Parts: sequence; C-alpha cells; structure tokens
Amino acid sequence: MVELSGLDFFVESDKRIYWLYMVSALMLAVVIFRNQPDILRKQFSKEVLWHPSARLDYVYFVAVSAVKVLLIVPLLVGADDVIVWMVVFLQEQFGYVERIRIASVWLVGSYTLLIFVANDLTRYWLHRWMHTVPLLWRFHRVHHSAQVLNPLTFYRVHPVENVLFGLRYALTAGSVTALYIYFFGAGISMMQMGGANLFVFVFSLIGANLRHSHIPLRYPAKVERWILSPYQHQLHHSVHYGFKNYGSALSVWDRWFGTLVAGKTRKLRFGLLDETPTHSLLGAFLNPLNKGIKL
Repeated sequence: MVELSGLDFFVESDKRIYWLYMVSALMLAVVIFRNQPDILRKQFSKEVLWHPSARLDYVYFVAVSAVKVLLIVPLLVGADDVIVWMVVFLQEQFGYVERIRIASVWLVGSYTLLIFVANDLTRYWLHRWMHTVPLLWRFHRVHHSAQVLNPLTFYRVHPVENVLFGLRYALTAGSVTALYIYFFGAGISMMQMGGANLFVFVFSLIGANLRHSHIPLRYPAKVERWILSPYQHQLHHSVHYGFKNYGSALSVWDRWFGTLVAGKTRKLRFGLLDETPTHSLLGAFLNPLNKGIKL
C-alpha cells in the first residue's frame, strides 16, 4: 500500500521529494526570502496549495504511483538488462580485453560523475523532444498544464512519458555501467550519500524542490551558466519560455545548444498558452490519447 500510494517517495533518497530535500528547500526559502514574506506567504496560501491544479497534482501523484507499480515497472526494461546485453555485445564484437587497473578513488569517482553527466544529457534531449515533436508534446503538455506549482507537480507526468524516461535511464545507466565493467571489471560502485548518487544528492539539497514552486530562487549568474536554478526551471514552466531551459540539473546543455535563458526575476504565468485545463484526473490520462477530445 505504501508503494501504491507513493508514500515511499518521501523516505527514499533517490526520489525528488525525499524528506531531507523537502526540509532543505524550505530552509533555503526561509533564509533567502526572510525579508520578502509575501513570497513565502503566496506559496503556502490557499490560492496556490488548494488551487484546482494543485488538487489534481495530489490526486494524480497517488494515481500515477499505482500505475507505475502495477503496470509500468513490471513491463519496463531495466538498467540491469541493458548491462547484460551490452557486455555480451562488447565481448562478441571486440573480444576479451585485459582489465585496466586504476586507483579505486578515480574509478568510483569517474563512474559516479559520468553516470550523472550522461543521465543529465539524455534527459535534456528527451525533454527537448517532448516539446518539439508534436506527438510527444501531446503527452508532455499534461505536465505543463499545471497553473500553479508545488513539489508534487514534478510527478504530474503522463504514464507514456514515464515509460520513455524510464527506458532512457535504463539505456543510459546500463550502457555506461557496461562500458566500465568491460574495461575495468565487475563490482563497480558509485560514490553515494544516503543511498543516492553523490551529485544527485548535492543537487537535491540546493533547492531542487523549489523548481516547482512560486519561490524564485536564483543562483549567481556564473553558477547559472552551469547549474539550472529553481527560477530558471520556473521560466521553463511559464507560458512564454516553455521552449527554453530544458536541462535537468546542468544548464551547460542549454547553453551549448542555444536554449538557455535567465534574466531578471519577473512575474510569471504558468500553464498552457493555448488552452485552459479542466484539471480532470481522467482527462490528464486520456486527453493525450484522444486528440481533439477534452474531458
């Protein structure tokens, strides 16, 4: 029942809404915006937390958690499957190679970093395609139909998109791990903090949950050239900048591929420019499958 309801997400450090990440986001918001109480007050107001869009987020989170446990995860190809296929493929194509021996700290450190960077790069491109390929946008618009933001908006993702991102992760993590096993041998491990990739853990602590909020936390300009701030992701959710800031943690991909935007903090309007969502649970699941039908 805990997994079906999604409550386990609050106690697992590899999940965005892990309790420690939520607490750190709140502490950052309180410290940085202590002299701007209106900003904090708005986020915790009925206008935001009990908006029809937010209420859909809460119900959708539970519903999609059950769908993932019962339907998606059992059918999804996992990273372990990709590792086996890739290692066998490499051995068949290139034969056995003598194990490369390097210091453990360099092996573990490089593997941890490469997994993080490769995962972030493939997330950027799939996210960008979700916006630019019309068929994929039909599913991704469910996420962008949110008119107010809260941490659970992160999980307002259509099951079809969940499958695509799950396959993306399996292929990315599986391929990187297979290469390390092929060249360096089995028993590869990551640098972890609390059970999560060290870089994911640090990123999650510096306000990741504020990305889906009305709290415009920005990083120094030089930092935002490398790491996306919560405010930069809020720009992406706005009706006028949805084609910018596709990155997950790193902004370097947006900078290199011409989709980065920052600028001064401004009032943003969230949601879809071309329609007013009905905030229906059934509609969120079925509308992308029924073009032209709105529930």
